[in-house]
Amino acid sequence: MKKNNGLAEGPDGLVCTARLPLSSATLNWLADLIRGRPKRIGSRWRALPAGRIAAIVLAVLRCDQRPGDLAGGNGIHRTTVTRWVREVVGLLAARAPRLERALKKIARTGGGVVLLDGTLIRTRRRTGTQNRKNFSGKQKCHGLLVIALTDDRGRLLWASAARPGRTSEITACRHDQLTAKLRAAGLGAIADLGFIGLDDSDPDADPAVITGYKAARNRPLTRGQKLSNTALAAARAPVEHGFAHLKNWRLLGKVRTNPKWATALVRALLVLTNREVSR
Repeated sequence: MKKNNGLAEGPDGLVCTARLPLSSATLNWLADLIRGRPKRIGSRWRALPAGRIAAIVLAVLRCDQRPGDLAGGNGIHRTTVTRWVREVVGLLAARAPRLERALKKIARTGGGVVLLDGTLIRTRRRTGTQNRKNFSGKQKCHGLLVIALTDDRGRLLWASAARPGRTSEITACRHDQLTAKLRAAGLGAIADLGFIGLDDSDPDADPAVITGYKAARNRPLTRGQKLSNTALAAARAPVEHGFAHLKNWRLLGKVRTNPKWATALVRALLVLTNREVSR
């Protein structure tokens, strides 16, 4: 049987050069990370140098470029690009901070409060009953819920595992035992109204999760409660900036691959986001 290993788009395809909105420091750091991978696993070679592999992977992550288009422009096969992307995502996800370490680091630096929020990462709608759990009744679309913590400057500290879109934010936080770990680290979290009821500790104790006030149909907010909500909204602004930096990676615009891969993808992009923001 003859194998067909030709270029993905054929020999007559047009090739163009594009610019990535990323720093050369991020490219060089990722290339060094890729360069050390073959030595550890005992691989002798790669089809392209580490610098070009890093550029291809960043093009997929940042601009959501099709692996087949990048493969055709670099004279390699589409499956090779896909394998490189998954390999790099695994390397980066292993460097993502875990919850306990992230909280202890904030406590050591003198911080007392972190910012808590959740976001829905949209996924492609799939057929079958297995995908029904990914439908979010709140957002009216299919997606995966991710909870994240940032510091008071909007720097991403930690991202949770990607859970089905029907999962509530409070359920996701309780699954990670977030309030208990915040108390163990001596920290508090500022969150929006979606997290009301998360902290069910003793009323006399200091709250681990600080939220605003929610109005009821027969109980409007007082002027003091409205001012408190305004102050908390201003304090929560950096966490929205943190999510905006994370979603600049267009691959998160709509995850088309297996949702089980989304957790590693989000944590890998968290590492790259911090590299870009802190440079």
